[in-house]
Amino acid sequence: MSSPSLTLRVVAAATVSLGLLAPVASLPASAATTVGGPLLATHGVAVQASKATRPLPRLSAASFVLADATTGEVLAARNPHGRLRPASTLKTLTAVTLLPLLDPSTEYTATWDDANVEGSKVGVVPKGTYTVRNLFEGMFLISGNDAANALANAAGGVPRTVELMNAKAKELGALDTHVVNPSGLDADGQYTSAYDLALFAREGLARDDFRTYAGTVHSTFPGKPVPPGHRRPTFQIWTQNKLLMNYHGAIGTKTGWTTLARGTFSGAATRNGRTLIATVMHTGPRAWKESAALLDWGFANAATVTPVGTLEQPKVVAQAAPAAHRPPLAATPRQAGHAAGVPLWAWPLLAAVGALAAMRTRVLVLRRVRPRQRYSLPPL
Repeated sequence: MSSPSLTLRVVAAATVSLGLLAPVASLPASAATTVGGPLLATHGVAVQASKATRPLPRLSAASFVLADATTGEVLAARNPHGRLRPASTLKTLTAVTLLPLLDPSTEYTATWDDANVEGSKVGVVPKGTYTVRNLFEGMFLISGNDAANALANAAGGVPRTVELMNAKAKELGALDTHVVNPSGLDADGQYTSAYDLALFAREGLARDDFRTYAGTVHSTFPGKPVPPGHRRPTFQIWTQNKLLMNYHGAIGTKTGWTTLARGTFSGAATRNGRTLIATVMHTGPRAWKESAALLDWGFANAATVTPVGTLEQPKVVAQAAPAAHRPPLAATPRQAGHAAGVPLWAWPLLAAVGALAAMRTRVLVLRRVRPRQRYSLPPL
């Protein structure tokens, strides 16, 4: 029989037409042990709004997190623990891992492998010497995979750096992250989440050197090596971070794009003494715009929302269930109302609309089944 499916379609259409249907959070059974709090176990939208809160912006990102960098409070999120390809936003973890280990004035001689790494490059050449500071600037501003590879080798080699990055992620409670390379380039088994990217950004922004690199708009980078006695040329490099160039109060942090990851972005800004972090994953090439929209919403509404979680790690973090194995569980009406942005007074109206739609669907089905009957029902 077609009537059940017809009923569902009509109910959905009726509620959408009233503007009352929105994504509803689903909570897995392991919500109690979810990193950051049980409301962050959702695959949908999580936000606890008041009547004074404006609606969240419409975003195409498959996953996002908006958090306060100072308090660690998560103000809103969508699928925060969803494991996705990171692209170059993973370089925030590269920086957080390597900044404490490398002296910025140390010189490093680049290898053929550094210069010929796949993907975006700042212009590292084999046998060229660079300071660690040069390489961090090349990694942040141009998102140079060659610079990231060189930094990894300066810290003991790519395999060793990958090991250190995975250990750092675990230390921070970033259990959705697994690192395969230091650049974020697409690789089997390499993934992170919007929540973990927010953790990395918050950890980095607590360091002066990270903030300096992430907030630098332009710098100079060494050119090709020259014979002794000659002056080595330099060239200008400018940040690819359009948030930094266009958003009032922006302080960083990192762009990302690959064919498989699509647009990823980790952005942060400070206004009126409040610093917010907005991470988005798997969106379009203008990912920074979605981060900016979240930041706008956060600065306008932070005082009217109740946090849905925290970037501070609970004691049960080690026992948290892997994100990839979290089964969905329907939210309670109250949780669904908060997560969807539907006020509680609207639920009786939703029920009435659903009943009306079901009645109309039954009429349509009866007309299909008994087309020769002479009587007709009055329109609903």
